[in-house]
Amino acid sequence: MRPFEWTRLAAALLVLCGTLGVPAWIVLAAGSGSAGAQAPRELRETGLYADPSTQRIASDVLAFRPQYPLWTDGARKRRWIRLPAGSSIDASDPDAWRFPVGTQLWKEFAYERRVETRYMQLGGDGRWVYATYVWSPDGRSASLAPQRGLRGACQSTSGAPHDIPSELDCRACHQGTPSEVLGFSALQLSSARTSREPGDNAAELQLDDFVARGWIRDLPREFRERAPQIAARSERERAVLGYLHGNCASCHNARGPLAELGLDLEFSLARGSSAVRTSVGVESRFQLAELERSERIVPGAPHASVLFRRISSRDPLLQMPALGTHVVDTAAVELVSQWIEQDLAPARLADTHSSHQRQR
Repeated sequence: MRPFEWTRLAAALLVLCGTLGVPAWIVLAAGSGSAGAQAPRELRETGLYADPSTQRIASDVLAFRPQYPLWTDGARKRRWIRLPAGSSIDASDPDAWRFPVGTQLWKEFAYERRVETRYMQLGGDGRWVYATYVWSPDGRSASLAPQRGLRGACQSTSGAPHDIPSELDCRACHQGTPSEVLGFSALQLSSARTSREPGDNAAELQLDDFVARGWIRDLPREFRERAPQIAARSERERAVLGYLHGNCASCHNARGPLAELGLDLEFSLARGSSAVRTSVGVESRFQLAELERSERIVPGAPHASVLFRRISSRDPLLQMPALGTHVVDTAAVELVSQWIEQDLAPARLADTHSSHQRQR
């Protein structure tokens, strides 16, 4: 099955799971297995380390951190990228970067200890290799996980199970976007940040750093001269739209397999955000049992809003995102609640509309 065919099938399965209340990983894992290129058996063989015995990162492997990270039950993360010598990323389309063949990315997950490192590499056939390496309890080595993944491989800090994704879990999320790389983009690397994840600020590079090193070329001039930022009516709304972009837009966008749903939570540097237009006051296909009419977001009423209810739950019949999390992101839920209740209250929206009319 070609990558695009699998993407459409996986997306359809995710929608079906959400409608029928079937945990998505059950359906996706049933199809696990791939005939594509194989990843090395050990993490140390991928080239991440200059010295595997001390786990010193190679000098041509650079650290970065997205400003709107994907929530993974409070796991600490570190991320790195390597480009082949002399190559660069074509950023002429600011929303769909083209990565050179041989690009490698790593993402490490840790709670009290490191538990996994995910790996991607772009092959000469234009397909990305996806792999996950599971760390030994003593932290000395990490070995390739089964393609079907490992459910409940360890526990998160809260005691909830931590799942190692299958290869098809990875593809179901990553192949909903043009480049397949999530978290490494003009917006995510921008220095104009409204949401920060704890990390090693001295080692982690941002957009300007990669441009200066020649790793990113042909980025439109406007984004070189002014750091990209989400246009919003308030800092809170900017943070909410960023959270939705980082956690939901890999599936819910206008270009991927789920575009027919009409829910676009992606922030586009070329087109701006359609999140408010496609969610506020829009009827949802997912119905809340106690409501006669379910809307994605009901202004002023978080608990009547399908989007809020789904990000607030880890019931497998209700939760969103459908994969990769067993613990609610309480900080994000509170942020979204305040945005719906206060910023989107009917009176506030009416005032904003009147203000815009006067400005015309």
